[in-house]
Amino acid sequence: MPPPSRPSDLELQALSVLYSHGPSSVAAIRSLLPDQRRRAYTTILSVMQSLERKNLVRSKREGRAYSYSPVESQERIVAPITKEFVQNAFGGCLCQAILQLLSTGSLNPDEKNAVERELNKQIAMAAKKKTTKRKAAKRKAAKRRPAKRKAAKRKTAKRKTAKRKTKRKAAKRKTAKRKTAKRKTKRKAAKRKPAKRKAAKRKTKRKAAKRKTKRKAAKRKPAKRKAAKRKPKRKAAKRKTKRKAAKRKPAKRKAAKRKTKRKAARKRR
Repeated sequence: MPPPSRPSDLELQALSVLYSHGPSSVAAIRSLLPDQRRRAYTTILSVMQSLERKNLVRSKREGRAYSYSPVESQERIVAPITKEFVQNAFGGCLCQAILQLLSTGSLNPDEKNAVERELNKQIAMAAKKKTTKRKAAKRKAAKRRPAKRKAAKRKTAKRKTAKRKTKRKAAKRKTAKRKTAKRKTKRKAAKRKPAKRKAAKRKTKRKAAKRKTKRKAAKRKPAKRKAAKRKPKRKAAKRKTKRKAAKRKPAKRKAAKRKTKRKAARKRR
């Protein structure tokens, strides 16, 4: 609900009369105003009509006159005004406001009892608030504990699942690495096999060539021996031919001289 419209000071006095004495007429309100100032009947009537327009009082015809009764409770109307007054005059301090109000006048026994009751109510309310706050805090803590436990369990479960996932990923990576390493080794081995085969073929060819050379050398050895045996014979034959040639040279020379002499004798003739 929206807050009621704020009444003026004179309207507040009229409302205080209605709250303390109940439904009253304009004449009764005029005579019971707290400030006891003399005002015209018409002014009080206009005040009550203004309150009626503000929906703070309602009127009821009783004979020739009208009686007025409040619509809103006193607390609902006075509470915002008192709060504003305490805030503006005492900086929001209730203790100073109460002490100032007490210093303005004396209290009768009934008023003292009422103030004591209100103070006791306030103390009880404060104690209840404290206990309710404590209970609420305990309840919240009790509610939070299982929630915290659940959260802790969830965290541990998440961590375990994360660890398991990491382990699985690591195992998968290891297996993948092993497979790739095996594939690489297989490829390398497949590449090395033809190279090994070629090297083996080369070795076999070299061995076969060596065997051939050995066979050829083995075959050449008796020929060399024969040739070695033939060499001294050839040398002896060459020596013989040289000796024969050496013996023939002076005969040739003598024959050549004879020819030259014959030629010279023929020319002379």
